[in-house]
Amino acid sequence: MKRLFLAAILAAFSCSSLLAEKPNVVLVITDDQGYGDLGCYGNPVIQTPNIDKLASESSQLSNYHVAPTCSPTRAALQSGHWTDRAGAWHTIMGRSMLRAQEATLGQLLKDNGYVSGMFGKWHLGDNYPYRPEDRGYDEVYRHGGGGVGQTPDLWDNAYFDGHYFHNGEIAPAEGFCTDVFFRQANQFIRDSAKSNKPFFAYISTNAPHGPLHCPQDYMDKYADQKEGIAAFYGMITNVDDNVGKTRKLLKELGIADNTIFIFTTDNGTAYGANVFNAGMRGKKGSEYDGGHRVPFMCYWPAAGMDGKHVSDRLTHAVDIAPTLLAMTGGSAPENYKFDGKSIQALLNPTADVAWEDRYLVTDSQRLRDPRKWKQTAVMSQQWRLINGKELYDIQKDPGQKNNIAKDHPDVVAKMTAFYDKWWAELEPTFAEPTEIYLGHPNAPVASLTAHDWIQKAYPPWNQGHIRSGDGYNAKKQGAKHEGHWAVKVIRDGTYEVSLRRWPVEADQPILAELPPGTDVPGASRAMRARPGVALPITTATLRIDEKDLESKPVPQDAHEVTFTTKLKSGSHKLSPLFVTDDGSELGAYYVVVRYLGD
Repeated sequence: MKRLFLAAILAAFSCSSLLAEKPNVVLVITDDQGYGDLGCYGNPVIQTPNIDKLASESSQLSNYHVAPTCSPTRAALQSGHWTDRAGAWHTIMGRSMLRAQEATLGQLLKDNGYVSGMFGKWHLGDNYPYRPEDRGYDEVYRHGGGGVGQTPDLWDNAYFDGHYFHNGEIAPAEGFCTDVFFRQANQFIRDSAKSNKPFFAYISTNAPHGPLHCPQDYMDKYADQKEGIAAFYGMITNVDDNVGKTRKLLKELGIADNTIFIFTTDNGTAYGANVFNAGMRGKKGSEYDGGHRVPFMCYWPAAGMDGKHVSDRLTHAVDIAPTLLAMTGGSAPENYKFDGKSIQALLNPTADVAWEDRYLVTDSQRLRDPRKWKQTAVMSQQWRLINGKELYDIQKDPGQKNNIAKDHPDVVAKMTAFYDKWWAELEPTFAEPTEIYLGHPNAPVASLTAHDWIQKAYPPWNQGHIRSGDGYNAKKQGAKHEGHWAVKVIRDGTYEVSLRRWPVEADQPILAELPPGTDVPGASRAMRARPGVALPITTATLRIDEKDLESKPVPQDAHEVTFTTKLKSGSHKLSPLFVTDDGSELGAYYVVVRYLGD
């Protein structure tokens, strides 16, 4: 009996000692994987044994919601603010940048004694001051844009053997992208543990986002499925293996008990709904639950979160930043007010929680400027008001099949009133710019890409578009370039503006035709496997604030055309362009701006 008593005292002392130390944090977020894309939630096909095991040992949220697309979820998760407030309500067009005044998880935890690392997909800005290395992350290893092979990514990247941005430098890598990002994250974990520093590892995979590229051995696990599903599920199983390796590493390092390990995803499934969608309506991009209800698992043995515990209370990505601060004993700046709130009590299996019902909003804007009720869900524990017109009792009708708005006008009116007030508060913030800084001492050279053109039509946001010459229409003579980059000149001075058809790392003439690159395994063709078409460009023009300042002919072998100009500090619209032989305008896909001095 005395031995048992002594063991209990030692166990209690050990637990209290762990909690006296700051816990480490590992947050894994995957891309385009929905709630139903896991075996533990009933998918009869997918193989996710490691995440299934994590679920059996974790506190889970079964009513956790995000935005229906990539950047918006990340903005809410990082800042604790509504996506529309934070400036990242789209995934392109300069609307995927997290406003400069917003906090990030990396900065919040760094300010509270952590070393922070970011690995994989950022998708909240590729230029100063929006990059993760500008926002509190000490170690950064990432691709560009919203996915490998998108326009801001390094040229000709595919999912295998790519090049990535490592603390601002270009680094080659061997292997499949997900393996690479976890490998880098695991080295960061080792280094941090060795130096006895509490760490935050944000592991954000671009998989299983398309294009559907996957190691062949993972596709072979789903040989009885259609090729697209085989690649999609194969990418998820590869993530699952990496989750298992990372959890094993934490145990080997002796830090698993006091490490908060979170697994979640950024929106509903992109490809898996036809196989299994956990009874939900909609998928990625949808305002119905299938677009934004996603998994959330939290494992933290030192705090008693090491057994299956499920909370069905309504929660949202805006809750995660305040929750992690609460769990780590940290605090936000005094003047920083979260839109979310700590849900630590919901994750605590022993807490007696009296959780007040709340209204939350998610929407899928995907527009240059937000529009009221655009693909919007106003949510409560019982109800979903969709687009201000459809009402569903989510507890009785989780598949959202029976619109009962006419039967409950009082509920519709109450939820509408809440949304009207919510929108009125946020609407004035929409006009606040997310401008790329030019001439800042921390970034005297800025590399701009067509991904961030602000215009009505979608810009060329991936390298397949660039290779195909998107934006040039040989049948539409005299077409005008309507896009611009919103820039903020930090210092008066002389600037060099260089226009390119192909990016710097491609090192090809403006007028060149590029051969197709090699393809990679999977169900999709790699973006680099398309031919790069030659465009009949004759002239380059420097246009700023809708005024053409200078034009130059494009020499046959020129890789860039460079202008030198004086710029005044302040906000500007930068629209450098090429003119083709029929008089049509085409925005320069890539522009490098250098500050030369006073």
